[in-house]
Amino acid sequence: MEPITDLYLFLISVVFISLSGVMMPGPVFAVTVIKGYRSKKAGVLIALGHGVVEFPLIFLLYFGLSGFFASTVVQKVIGIVGGSMLVYMGFQTFKTRKKEVATETKQSGHISLVAGLVATSANPYFFVWWATVGVALIWNASIFGVLGLLAFAIVHWLCDLAWDTFVSLTVFKSRCFWSERVFTLIFLFCFAVLIVFGLWFIISALLW
Repeated sequence: MEPITDLYLFLISVVFISLSGVMMPGPVFAVTVIKGYRSKKAGVLIALGHGVVEFPLIFLLYFGLSGFFASTVVQKVIGIVGGSMLVYMGFQTFKTRKKEVATETKQSGHISLVAGLVATSANPYFFVWWATVGVALIWNASIFGVLGLLAFAIVHWLCDLAWDTFVSLTVFKSRCFWSERVFTLIFLFCFAVLIVFGLWFIISALLW
């Protein structure tokens, strides 16, 4: 792959590549919908939790640890542990769904931040993406030096921030129009996303 030697063109390509992954439904999307029902700031906090995992990972890959995250053994461990964590989160969502609509008390910020961190860490394909597509982007960013790498990391994370904020704000602002049936269906969808992804990660790790 030929590197993009213009920094601005490279960062524009980063936006499109990042959004193509960020906007796909997955564990982080599910927890953003769940937490967004209670707080319009949930998306920002979930993105921060995501960044707690992502920024160190980018610099670890920059310093040559892509082979570690591409290791089959490492991916199996992440798949089993992470998948189990997502299944647990899914059942917790199912158990507390009625409590979410029955209480209007504000949710403490650290819960959303931790949810973003856990949903990110529990996703083995997040690490696979970074060990493959992400490494190629990091390699291109390294052409522009450390500042180029930092600009790449920030632009990529801003895509996460923008999408998570949009999702949580949309959920929070529209919740007054939700009937009990709509609420149940949306939370069951989020439950299904977490369970399906969790089981898929576990089974894939065991069969790989």
